[in-house]
Amino acid sequence: MAASGNIPYGKQFIDDDDIGVVVEVLRSEYLTTGPKVLEFEEAVAGFCGVKHAVAVSNGTAALHCAMYAAGVGPGDEVIVPPMTFVATANAVVFQGAVPVFADVDSGTLLIDPSKVEEKINEKTRAIVAVDYAGHPCDYDSLREIARKYNLLLIADACHSLGARYRGKPVGTLADMTIFSFHPVKHITTGEGGMVVTDDDRFADRLKKFRNHGISSDHHQRSRESTWIYEMTDLGFNYRITDLQCGLGLSQLKKLPFFLEKRRELARHYKEVLCRVEGIRVLEVKSHVEHAYHLFVILVDTENVSRESLFRSLRSRGVGVNVHYIPVHLHPFYRNRFGTAEGLCPVAEEAYEKILSLPIFPAMQRDQVDEVVQHLLAEIGVLK
Repeated sequence: MAASGNIPYGKQFIDDDDIGVVVEVLRSEYLTTGPKVLEFEEAVAGFCGVKHAVAVSNGTAALHCAMYAAGVGPGDEVIVPPMTFVATANAVVFQGAVPVFADVDSGTLLIDPSKVEEKINEKTRAIVAVDYAGHPCDYDSLREIARKYNLLLIADACHSLGARYRGKPVGTLADMTIFSFHPVKHITTGEGGMVVTDDDRFADRLKKFRNHGISSDHHQRSRESTWIYEMTDLGFNYRITDLQCGLGLSQLKKLPFFLEKRRELARHYKEVLCRVEGIRVLEVKSHVEHAYHLFVILVDTENVSRESLFRSLRSRGVGVNVHYIPVHLHPFYRNRFGTAEGLCPVAEEAYEKILSLPIFPAMQRDQVDEVVQHLLAEIGVLK
């Protein structure tokens, strides 16, 4: 039996308020580098409880900006987990540095602090913590390691906007924190990203890097009645538009609702799946509030392989996915850095079993039931 309409693994939630704001911006004086950009930055900074937010064109750009602001360059190493999207490590390579992969914890698939410390040497400049699936990392341990070795701690929180760790919001837990506003994330600007920080110097470097390395913007030049600008470093055009930021402002107002819906759907999944032999749900630590960008299970049953289950569920209209192929196993990393199987055995073993089930704010409980029924039928629990 096919699913009653395709159920994607993730999907944006857009309403008339969102559309109205974008139309309003289209009718305004600025389509880019205008007031909505600053307004969106201030709103996200306020939500996270930090001094600075710098909006850019996408999450990958935000990661790249953070590496530049951190001073990462040739000869440096940056420790990253393998269980993440390739952009996390790619941003290190963009700056001419070397990503060093530290394995993950088997229960959460978050970077393992004990493995991080093993990888530190005189070349290490920073640690990148990835809040996989929306679960904040062990920031107490990572912060202690960073202080011990005088390293920067950067949070790739593209999965965890709105999550909390020991009562503290994501955004306040690292030297710089990166968010993504891709359509499947917690809020969307179409494409978009942001770096938040309490450090004035980092904020200045981030703003310069997103604008070609130029030390002033057109607003400053207008105020000073001058055409003169100086490019003091090599940067990129990573600017975001007012259209995107208008949409982001509207979406941010709905974020509490989006988070509660994701948590409600996750609870409903777990009520059934935690009792199913051959299915393991990722651990959630008691001191975190999970943001559930993804709902990930591990399939460990002799009845069906993960690949067969993936294909069968897709044929039924259930948009399962796999997050992620460990970064060090991609051909680019094998060829450039000589990485191979055995480097991160926990992540590699998990990769063979993980499956992301659909979860998004517009999803209904009966759709969760439908996904679960198809899943159980495929693994032989239901006849």
